[in-house]
Amino acid sequence: MKKILLTAFALVAIAFSVNTTVQAQDKMSGSKMDGTKMVGGAKMYPTKDIIDNAVNSKDHTTLVAAVKAAGLVETLKGKGPFTVFAPTNAAFNKLPKGTVENLVKPANKATLTKILTYHVVAGKMDSKAIAAAIKKGNGKAELVTVQGGKLWAWMEGKKLVLKDEKGGMSTVTIADVNQKNGVIHVVDTVLMPK
Repeated sequence: MKKILLTAFALVAIAFSVNTTVQAQDKMSGSKMDGTKMVGGAKMYPTKDIIDNAVNSKDHTTLVAAVKAAGLVETLKGKGPFTVFAPTNAAFNKLPKGTVENLVKPANKATLTKILTYHVVAGKMDSKAIAAAIKKGNGKAELVTVQGGKLWAWMEGKKLVLKDEKGGMSTVTIADVNQKNGVIHVVDTVLMPK
């Protein structure tokens, strides 16, 4: 009887240890067991579309307002798949004062649409797909955006860096936020087409 009790106790201790290790690894990676990631203080669910997730991120309120002003909500709720390089509010704040307020005016809808669709690549390109494209391009990948322009991607150490057509640079701060209709990569600077 004593041997059975010791065995049962050992099994419970092992199970607790394994569970704690998995939870610790989960915390360190920033992801959850259910496939969610935290962005802007909110869980991003891979079962929801890009818009349904983005509206919950407190770091992407400017992007969501811009997408609404450009009339792109239904597009980004569509089947896709899309790869979205999603600038944070802080990224939009780097633009010259008054730029965002000017862009969301109805008279500037075409320009706003051009900028926003420049942040979207057709298809689902997670970090592994982007890394493969970088390797294939001998250290630099050329990505064609939905807007029709080009972005260039490469690695600087462990950071994925993007360069826009005007020479601006942006870094991916959170990669592989999976969505029902694609993937989001959070970026720290707004990308600008020609």
